[in-house]
Amino acid sequence: MASQGAAGGRSLFPIAVDCGRNAIFFAIAVSTIQRILITGSTGGVGQLAVAYALKQGYTVRALTRNVAKARPLFDQRVELVTADLRLPDTLPAVVADMDAVLCCSGTTAFPSDKWQVDLPDQPWEQAFTWSRVLFDADYRQMYAKNSPMVADGQGVTNLIHAAKQSNAQRFVFVSSLGVERKQQFPFSVLNTYGVLDAKAVAETTLRSSGLSYTIVRPGRLIDGPYTSYDLNTLIKASTDGKQAVVLGSGDRLLGQTSRKDVAAACVESLGDGATVGKVFEIINQGKRPATLDWSQLFATLQ
Repeated sequence: MASQGAAGGRSLFPIAVDCGRNAIFFAIAVSTIQRILITGSTGGVGQLAVAYALKQGYTVRALTRNVAKARPLFDQRVELVTADLRLPDTLPAVVADMDAVLCCSGTTAFPSDKWQVDLPDQPWEQAFTWSRVLFDADYRQMYAKNSPMVADGQGVTNLIHAAKQSNAQRFVFVSSLGVERKQQFPFSVLNTYGVLDAKAVAETTLRSSGLSYTIVRPGRLIDGPYTSYDLNTLIKASTDGKQAVVLGSGDRLLGQTSRKDVAAACVESLGDGATVGKVFEIINQGKRPATLDWSQLFATLQ
């Protein structure tokens, strides 16, 4: 079903009403989604999502663990709030009064400083600690405070529960290609440290939450990341590629995806009824048209 994607318009969503033995489906105009919470707002996709949402006329609340890092990026055009997805008690206040949540949060698939491993002072002890993180799953689970299962699994699950309690209208989650193909190359390599397992946990939680959800699965991310630019630069950003956007379902696509197209797809999904309750993959492939018609792209989803 087509809908107006920009903020300030009216979006149509299908509603089922039980009339005896038969359910009658019809569309009603729902309240406009205006206020969005975006998590992962200082990351590559998150920054672009904030910029795209502002350009579309939405009011944005950006969740961050580092306000000092976020403030120079976004000037005074967004509301900055501090919370930690790993700490559920910090989330109700930041989700309150939001019409929608756009979750761009996540950590690195492979061990890095972002995993927040507590390291000893001596270099040889640091090397030993990292070797245990790399090869000992139990040790990794105990001492990597921001591993994929902690950040992409439990952290996103905490956010979903908070959104459910706050009565948010919509929840859009950035997942990944390969969630349903974890045993196949190259996704088996990507999942070495469980990032696809963690994404799958979050997807399952969201799909069973009762929230009006959309799950977006990009391929290997290109274009950027734009992690050190000012807001005006981000708003003007356009994909450097010349390839079209291709959407699919069933986790059958393989390819790379522009961060800018992921951000745009997420924001455009908020106001398009065709994406409600849908899980779709997004890659760049083929010749790119002069302009993208997101409503037309979403209408192809099964």
